[in-house]
Amino acid sequence: MKKITTIAISIALLVASALPAQARDTQLMLSIDEGMQTPTADTKLDGSVKFYFAGQKHPMVLKKMSSDVSNRKTNAFGKADNVACNWAFLSTLIAFQEKAKELGANAVINMVSYYNQHEMASDSQFECHAGAIMAGVAIKGDYAKVADK
Repeated sequence: MKKITTIAISIALLVASALPAQARDTQLMLSIDEGMQTPTADTKLDGSVKFYFAGQKHPMVLKKMSSDVSNRKTNAFGKADNVACNWAFLSTLIAFQEKAKELGANAVINMVSYYNQHEMASDSQFECHAGAIMAGVAIKGDYAKVADK
């Protein structure tokens, strides 16, 4: 009888380990302003490229160049969701800044959250998905040369 119980427990453990794990994927809507005002943002964003989210007014577009998506993930282990998400958000902006400079653009306009290719337009919030290990932000935008104010 003891052998049958041991086999049954072993089979139950094997079946349980074969089932897919339910990973945490928390959708968060966070402030664009707070994300851009993190202490690291001052050293990483040099101001040569301006960012305009959907609905925000921007100077006259002199030349629209191309569209792009920046999808960045960061380690969220042991971090508060908002801290990890703000870092992933800043990483997307840094990627846009670098590409804009390569293209000769001075702005990224029409920016929207684009997580899993689902567009969410806001002039005040961005979408982030946080889990136990990773947090991710995806942003879509258009590179442009805009008039100086």
